Amino acid sequence: MAEFEKLPGIGPRSAERLAFHILKTDKESALALAAAIRDVKEHVHHCRVCCHLTETDPCQICGDPRRERSRIFVVEQPKDLLQLEATGLVRGVYHVLLGHIAPLDGIEPGDLTIDGLVSRVKAGGIEEVVIATNPTMEGEGTALHIKSLLASTGVKITQLARGLPTGSQLEYASRAILQDAIEGRREF
Repeated sequence: MAEFEKLPGIGPRSAERLAFHILKTDKESALALAAAIRDVKEHVHHCRVCCHLTETDPCQICGDPRRERSRIFVVEQPKDLLQLEATGLVRGVYHVLLGHIAPLDGIEPGDLTIDGLVSRVKAGGIEEVVIATNPTMEGEGTALHIKSLLASTGVKITQLARGLPTGSQLEYASRAILQDAIEGRREF
């Protein structure tokens, strides 16, 4: 129960329910769960190109020849990438920052994958960078920092349209809201 309580959103009661469920379930199911957790930790890593979570390198998105490599969508977390990808509207590729700038929490630009993004853009072939950070104070601050770093590159910098409510998270947005945000993006 103590280990389950360490998981996000799991309190003492939920941890107790999970522990008793595992005790009640057959040995095969419990060991399958343990094996799945072990496999994730042993085989899932960040893509060398975009920093998305993957078992292959590069990831399936970066390795897909049908993608528009000239357009990079910049997101904070892998779960944000999954939300945008679920719309079926993104034809470009991604760059996952693995967080946002939050000085009060001790998260500085160097703690993120911003340098990798800048390197990708400066390597050439990029026409547009779509900033798809969350519409929060930290997400906006991160977007402004990225914009300032890329300003001298001549690359078009856009941002998702703000059909997304300020203070919300991409992972909770509906397909329709994300579609409006992608299609209505504007110069940043």
